[in-house]
Amino acid sequence: MQFASPLLPARLIRRYKRFLADVEFDDGRITTVHTPNTGSMLGCQTPGSRVWLREVATPGRKYPLSWELVEVEGATLVGLNTALPPRLVQEAIEGGRVGELQGYSSIRREVPYGQERSRIDLLLEGEGDRAPCYVEVKNVTAAVDGGIALFPDAVSDRASKHLRELIQVAGAGDRAAIFFVVQRGDVTEVRPADEIDVKYGEMLRAAREAGVELIAYRARVTTREIVLDRSLPVVCP
Repeated sequence: MQFASPLLPARLIRRYKRFLADVEFDDGRITTVHTPNTGSMLGCQTPGSRVWLREVATPGRKYPLSWELVEVEGATLVGLNTALPPRLVQEAIEGGRVGELQGYSSIRREVPYGQERSRIDLLLEGEGDRAPCYVEVKNVTAAVDGGIALFPDAVSDRASKHLRELIQVAGAGDRAAIFFVVQRGDVTEVRPADEIDVKYGEMLRAAREAGVELIAYRARVTTREIVLDRSLPVVCP
C-alpha cells in the first residue's frame, strides 16, 4: 500500500483522549491531529518522537491530518493506523505473498457472522464445495527486547470475543485464521502478551487447539509505503 501523497514529518508533543495528539512541525507550528489507533500504543507514544502525518482530503473534517507513523527506539518506523491491516492482508493475498491463504476466488470484507454478532475482516471463498476461510486481522505495534512482538497492548475483551467466534467457525467445519499484521520491521516472532491480558493468551491457545490457524506477517514500513513482506512464527509456549 503506497501513501497517496508525501507524509509530513513532525515531533510528538503528547497523545490524549485516545483519538488526538498534539505535534510540532520543524518550523515551530503546533497542531492537533487525529490518531487512528484506539489501543494503548505501548512504546509508540513517547513525547519527542519523530512522527509522520497524512493529509486526509475529507471536506468538513475537524482534524485534516492523521498520525500514520512513529519512529521508535532504534530508528524503527512503526505503522499505527489500525484500519490498514485488512487492506494490507488483502493486497498481499492478491499479490501471492501469503502462501497460507492462496487458491480462493473471492475476498469479501466486513461480513457479518457468528453468534456474538461480529464482522469478519476478510472472508475468502472458493469454487465448488471448498470451505470458506474466515480471517480476523489484528494490528501489532508493541515489541520488547529480543525482537518479540506482543499482542494485545492492553486488555481487550473484543479481541477475546473474536477468538471465541473463530473457535465456533472451526468447530462448524469451516476454516478459521487469526492474522497478526506486525507494522514494524525489527521483530522476528509474535507472542501473546500474557502479562498484559492473560485471558487473551488463554483464548489464543484454546483457539489453536480448536483448529484456528495462527498466521503472522511483518510489514516493511517506510514513509512511502507499507507492504507485508515476511512470515513470522506465532509462539505460544
